[in-house]
Amino acid sequence: MPSTTTDDRASVSGEHAADVPALQAENASLHDRLLRALADAENTRRRAERSAADARQFAVSDFSRELLNVVDNLHRAIEAAEGSTPERAEDAVLLEGIRATQRMLTTILERFGVKKIKALGASFDPTLHEAMMEVDDTSHAPGSVASVMEDGYMIHDRLLRPARVVVAKRRSEPASPDAPEPPPIPKPQ
Repeated sequence: MPSTTTDDRASVSGEHAADVPALQAENASLHDRLLRALADAENTRRRAERSAADARQFAVSDFSRELLNVVDNLHRAIEAAEGSTPERAEDAVLLEGIRATQRMLTTILERFGVKKIKALGASFDPTLHEAMMEVDDTSHAPGSVASVMEDGYMIHDRLLRPARVVVAKRRSEPASPDAPEPPPIPKPQ
């Protein structure tokens, strides 16, 4: 067996000493990569859980949106029938059947988290309401909903369909009789 001298041992020890900072840097780098990979896996797991929860909660959104057309038509039928007096007893029974169907459908929608937006008289909110027109209406505050053309609905905390509304105009101040007329706008030549 060859013998190692003290000088050989010192040179080998010196080489390993030079490798220690490099190995420590590589170890720190690998540790950092491991922590990032673990954090990324945890974020992916959380995203998947949120996505699954959203899918469960909002799975009926498209179906509910389609059923709102049925609710609207039942409402229109009731309004049209209420405008006249029933000529026969059968007409009154039919109207009551339509009302019962509407109540049942509304109850089912509410069971799945679909709720009507209370818009009439509320301040106009573009995140919940779709303004169809503006009217001068002194019975409502300016910028409030004067009438509802089509009800809006939320599903849980998300907008399913905006309420289509008529908004009361902001009243402009009438010009005082003493106020000078604005100068005419020059026409381009």
